Amino acid sequence: MSVGTSVTRRDAQSKVTGQALYVDDYRLPNMWYGATVRSTVPHARIKNIHYSPNFDWSQVVICDYRDIPGRNLVALIYDDQPLLAESIVRHVGEPIVLVAAPSKELARKATRYVTIEYEELPAVLTIEESLARKQKLFGEDNIFKSYTITRGNVDEALASADIVVEGTYRVGHQEQLYIEPNGMIATVQADGTLLVQGSLQCPYYVHRALKELFELEDDKVVVIQNTTGGGFGGKEEFPSVVAGHAALLARKAGRPVKLVYDRSEDFIASTKRHPAIIRHRTGLTRDGRLIAAEIDLTFDGGAYCTLSPVVLSRGVIHALGPYNCPNVRISGRVVATNTPPNGAFRGFGVPQAAFAAEMQMERIAQVAGFSPVELRRKNMLREGDTTVTGQILNYSVGTAQVLDAAIEHSDYLNKLQIYRNQTGSKRRGIGLSLYYHGSGFTGSGEEKIKGRAAVEFDKEARIRILTGSTEIGQGTRTIFPQIVAEELGIDLAQIDFEESNTAKVPDSGPTVASRTCMVVGSVVQKAAAALKAELIRRIALSCSLPEEGVSYKRGIFYHQDQPLMTLTEAAARFCQHSPIRTEARYSSPPGIKWDDASYTGDAYPVYAYAADVVEVEVDMDTYEVKLISVLTVSDVGKAINPRLAEGQIEGGTVQALGYGLYEEVFWKDGHMLNTRLTNYIIPTALDIPDLETILIENPYPYGPFGAKGIGELPMDGGAPAAVAAIANATGAFITQLPATPERILEALCQSKHLSDSL
Repeated sequence: MSVGTSVTRRDAQSKVTGQALYVDDYRLPNMWYGATVRSTVPHARIKNIHYSPNFDWSQVVICDYRDIPGRNLVALIYDDQPLLAESIVRHVGEPIVLVAAPSKELARKATRYVTIEYEELPAVLTIEESLARKQKLFGEDNIFKSYTITRGNVDEALASADIVVEGTYRVGHQEQLYIEPNGMIATVQADGTLLVQGSLQCPYYVHRALKELFELEDDKVVVIQNTTGGGFGGKEEFPSVVAGHAALLARKAGRPVKLVYDRSEDFIASTKRHPAIIRHRTGLTRDGRLIAAEIDLTFDGGAYCTLSPVVLSRGVIHALGPYNCPNVRISGRVVATNTPPNGAFRGFGVPQAAFAAEMQMERIAQVAGFSPVELRRKNMLREGDTTVTGQILNYSVGTAQVLDAAIEHSDYLNKLQIYRNQTGSKRRGIGLSLYYHGSGFTGSGEEKIKGRAAVEFDKEARIRILTGSTEIGQGTRTIFPQIVAEELGIDLAQIDFEESNTAKVPDSGPTVASRTCMVVGSVVQKAAAALKAELIRRIALSCSLPEEGVSYKRGIFYHQDQPLMTLTEAAARFCQHSPIRTEARYSSPPGIKWDDASYTGDAYPVYAYAADVVEVEVDMDTYEVKLISVLTVSDVGKAINPRLAEGQIEGGTVQALGYGLYEEVFWKDGHMLNTRLTNYIIPTALDIPDLETILIENPYPYGPFGAKGIGELPMDGGAPAAVAAIANATGAFITQLPATPERILEALCQSKHLSDSL
């Protein structure tokens, strides 16, 4: 058995020994280095660009938008983002001029001799300013995209509700803070082929962007993923910008150009999690059943659209949380501002929505006097229930299992009572969250992409996996071989993995949306099954046997119970001249229906479910929060590699706790102020207690051996569980992330003011 075992990840040794080569480790012959001149104001017309006569410009190469041979646009969803600013800058840090030089130092020095002359324009820096529409940044209303989901009659249900609870919740930016900053190397080869390699998640996104920027055919652009030090979504769309800049410089310089950001530049330039304002109005019966939910979400997209429509889409669909409510109206919009574009980030709109949904459940429990557990248990989705989009949940609904296990293993109910109404300078509290996350692309997304994968079988009886899905730390290069080994009944040592190179591997779709294992893994499994079928066909033909009379089991082909040949013998017979390659495409599970116009139907093939319990200690003199224990229980369908699954969950949970307690971007006049690791605070090993992770296996019939997507799931629950624990410890009900000491104090003061006025 390969699936279900915690085999050592394949890239472990090369990474821990320093043998793995990241983009900045490469030194190509005659390579130059790139640097970027960026805007220093949030909104302005470019009046002039001055190149100081005090610098010898013959030493370097300079590019601006006029050097782009194709369209000056970064191709993605909505083509509004230029590769280089032309006449208008829309955010601080927008790239205007590129420089390449024989050394990093000279390239960076040259940028200091470039001066941009601006005519400043009024800047829109917040959601509220954008909605006020005093300045129009996009269309007539500053709205990049909006969605509405309706079910039942919300107004009538709210009017008839015994209890109505309202709440407004705010979340801010979050930086991905991958361990390796953005970087690319571009080379124009002798035949005109543009070769780009670097740190990225989605080779075919970069491939498409470069084709359009440089007006090149498919085979004239090659994109290779180097070993990548994390992505979290931050290396989904943004690498297309870095690749375009490096390629433009390489084309003009006539030599390879490397462009690697330092940490501060990565902070300033790259996309972040969307800030949001989310309002809830919930109606309940006297016994605590949800009968109406009105939810309004507004996301800040930043200066350009990027992936904001699909981030908002997922946020809207998950806005109610994993709960059953017959009357729902969810409205969502994402607006333009003069701040750097926000984009993909692990969770993709759900962490924002889940924080608001779970804190609303805590507020309901507090206001109406319900147990937080019983309120959730009474309303949570179960098998056979219908979601807000009208999807009937037919299988693998793990709400009850994860909630029950979390309550039992954490002693939540007992501690909840013990920690209430404490006194003293150190107070403990415990908090709960229940959440879910759709696996794969939303709606018809997977059907449109129809991701492909292939396997090759060579004369040495080795299997090579070919897929555009990338390894960014989650274990792709380990779990895909496990899936193939299980399907073919062979040893993992017989399986190789082709590099992520657009000239060599098919387009499997992007490495995003919790789809790698569940969606692409199932396609890889199908490709392996197709290889078995092809070998059976050839053996049957060569032995003059009917195909149905030939079977295969663990490396041996049989006719009835008699062995015909081994996999090794089949390789020697059929692969002498060329490998056998079989390819498969994704196809939706039967019965999946989705209507993009009405936003109804099966939003995702399946959901993964989880529950977190977080215990904290709050210092009532400083309002510092110390994490005491963290438990997360996750319904993963089937753990292909349990240790890697646990690692994904632990890493995502720590990231979620950072979002909830520590991580905050500070702005002034459109400038990010805390662009260093000394002032952008993330949790470290000293801040995080031992995490307890429990895996629940509730198989999904159309995933590889039952697996569901879990990469994003753990990002959704840590923040609300931690903030609920603070409320249990102190009585401070926090409605804005992160729950810093200042916000705890503010909430306590508001609570005291309210109680004094009653």
